[in-house]
Amino acid sequence: MSCRFTELIIDAEDPHALAAFWQQVLGYDERDREDDIVEIGGAPGTGPLLVFLRVPDRKSVKNRLHIDVSATDQDQPAELERLLSLGATPVDIGQGDDVSWHVLADPEGNEFCLLASRVDPAAAWPPA
Repeated sequence: MSCRFTELIIDAEDPHALAAFWQQVLGYDERDREDDIVEIGGAPGTGPLLVFLRVPDRKSVKNRLHIDVSATDQDQPAELERLLSLGATPVDIGQGDDVSWHVLADPEGNEFCLLASRVDPAAAWPPA
């Protein structure tokens, strides 16, 4: 027996705005919405659902868990420009200049990485 990764819960001051950002980043659709919670997801087999839950406090320290994303239909520099135009910001967490990925933060300061690899958008999740 084993478990399957089905949902990632993300604390948010404004779950509606943060979910909208991640919908654009990932091409996900809204699945459910309430006052204090928004759930988004892609097509079946494309990854876990992301659930944004309203919390009263702001993010104050580096994430202990973060999302890595890979471009699907363009190279890394073009995808970096797209993410920045959506509201992501570059973050220095001590990664140095010699790494192949970019560390960014979403509009609420949650770190995530844009990897150099490209993935097939139609490939099943998780990637092999």
